[in-house]
Amino acid sequence: MPTPSASSKAPAFLRRPGRLDGLLAEVDRALTVLSGAATAARPYPAQRIEGEAALTPEQARRSAGMMRVNHVGEVCAQALYRGQALVCKDAPAKQVLRQAASEEVDHLAWCNRRLDDLNSRASLLNPLWYAGSFTLGVLAGYAGVPRNLGFMAETERQVEAHLDGHLQALAPEDRASRLVIEQMKTDEIEHRLTAERAGAQPMPFPVKTLMRAMSKVMTRTAYYI
Repeated sequence: MPTPSASSKAPAFLRRPGRLDGLLAEVDRALTVLSGAATAARPYPAQRIEGEAALTPEQARRSAGMMRVNHVGEVCAQALYRGQALVCKDAPAKQVLRQAASEEVDHLAWCNRRLDDLNSRASLLNPLWYAGSFTLGVLAGYAGVPRNLGFMAETERQVEAHLDGHLQALAPEDRASRLVIEQMKTDEIEHRLTAERAGAQPMPFPVKTLMRAMSKVMTRTAYYI
């Protein structure tokens, strides 16, 4: 009996990735972020410090509170940008959002490490922050590319101001936290500029005001919980 030639065989079944695959990938990313398993691709900014000065209990407590807030901010940024990218149909804009989210993973890991060094912990409400930010990101993603990128630019602008406040409030002895925050600020500025160069549209004043109000609620809560 003749053997069928390779060319006569039925082609292998190839399944195209669907929307469910994207959602499953986002669930996996959320679990990685919330479990603390995310790792940085770049070196820890404070690793070059030798003989770090000891902090008083009050200084350590204040630094831990600020780093917990920063950690929550990175959890939110990760969720926000991935939510925006998930529904964005414009390839260049999607790449801008995904690149920013990738660099926010570094920030997330750095904040987590600094919290460990300060014998503290991340916010207990991180799952809530992540879910809310991801939902907000999806909604922003449907607003069109200019507004989508504008939301990213305004987020980064407000984060810059927030990090400036932390740099002023940190104890001079806490050089490690300062180096981490300074590198984070440098990256956030670049994210904002990238979004603006890509065509970000300024957000209306009421949206900016609402974003600031939501940020205040998050930061005041995360400092303690």
